[in-house]
Parts: sequence; structure tokens; C-alpha cells
Amino acid sequence: MTDRWEAAAEAQIRAAQDRGEFDNLPGMGKPLPGRNTPYDESWWIKSFLEREKLPGDLLLPTPLQLRRRIEQLPDEVRYLPTEESVRAYVGELNAQVVAWLRNPTGPRIAVRPANADEAVQQWRAMRAAPAPAAGPQPDLADAPPCRRRARWRFWRRRDR
Repeated sequence: MTDRWEAAAEAQIRAAQDRGEFDNLPGMGKPLPGRNTPYDESWWIKSFLEREKLPGDLLLPTPLQLRRRIEQLPDEVRYLPTEESVRAYVGELNAQVVAWLRNPTGPRIAVRPANADEAVQQWRAMRAAPAPAAGPQPDLADAPPCRRRARWRFWRRRDR
């Protein structure tokens, strides 16, 4: 049984070679990537992140992701149009922090909710500050939208 199976597979491979389906494949004639580098146990994770162009902080535990988002808060709210939208964004972030504090998972790392008033003050200061003279002023209509990170809880059903 297995001999017939192998023979059929080999026949299909030979027929595909004759049709030229294996010609001009990407990487043809090039050495294998990473051939002379030392072995890394997480090579497949790194190659997946690189291939899919995903940020590396997706691998961080939840408290570190939350702390990083709090640190990057001024940059994330910079292009929001109104004070209410800044407060809403900080409120959503604080809701995630409180949810983690109620049921902590991962390493025990201190995470404090962000202060909405400080975020609004920083937002006002950035809006009032003159743009640097070296480069053109960014147009708020062309600004990238504020990133909202989706919770990767695929096991929960969303009723929205």
C-alpha cells in the first residue's frame, strides 16, 4: 500500500518538474537563511513576526504591554481631535489596567492607571507648541489614526 502511495507521489512530483512548476521559485539558487548562525530556540517565532510584520511587543506579558502603552500615551493621543476623545482613550486604557489588576496573570509587575488630567495637559501642551521649523507641519487629516490594540481573547464571545 505504501509503495503505491510513494510511487503516485513521486509520479506527481516528476510530472510537475516536467511542466516546470518548480522553476523560478523564490530563493532558488540562494543559500538557506541563517545557515551559519548559532541555533536559536525561538527562531520560528522571530521568523513569524518578521514575515507577518508584527511588532515584537505582542510577545510581552500583559502587565508589560500595559506599562508600555502608558509610557507611550502622549504619542498615542497626540493626533486625537478633542479633549473628550483623549479622556475616552485614557479611560479605555485604565479600564484594561483595572481589569488586569482584578485578575492578574503573568508576572507580578506594578501597573498603575494613567492620570487622565495629566494626559490632557500633555495633549494641550503638544497642540499649543509650535511645530519645528525644519520640517513641514503635520496635517491632522493625514495623521495616522490612534492605534487601538485588540484584546486577543478569542475565547470570549463579543455581543456587540
